[in-house]
Amino acid sequence: MTRDIDIEGRSLRVQISRAAQEQLCRRSDPLLLEMELYFSCLVRKRVYVRESAGDREVLPVADKLKVWFRPVVTRTCSISSCEGGPPPVDDLPITRPERYFPRWLTLDYRGGQWQADFGYAGMAD
Repeated sequence: MTRDIDIEGRSLRVQISRAAQEQLCRRSDPLLLEMELYFSCLVRKRVYVRESAGDREVLPVADKLKVWFRPVVTRTCSISSCEGGPPPVDDLPITRPERYFPRWLTLDYRGGQWQADFGYAGMAD
């Protein structure tokens, strides 16, 4: 299943595999996906499965799927991430957020685990 949703005036194409659709139907609560764009010494993108969205504004994709986008920045840049765990992050205030929103998001369910990714150019294979 593929759905297009509007995120701050920009289209986000969400592709949900058949296996993920089946698992979503089995859930009593919606699955919450946080698309995080992480700025530090490097730039990283990651999708988290969350139990709660807190006070974040979420976007409904389907009956049991909601998403949001969160750009963050670290307070410090440390080459060694082994010292005391990951550094604390703050939400990154951006003046033109639509420039940073992803173009696509994929969701699958394999080996008993949710698999998700997002990106900016073209659609994931």
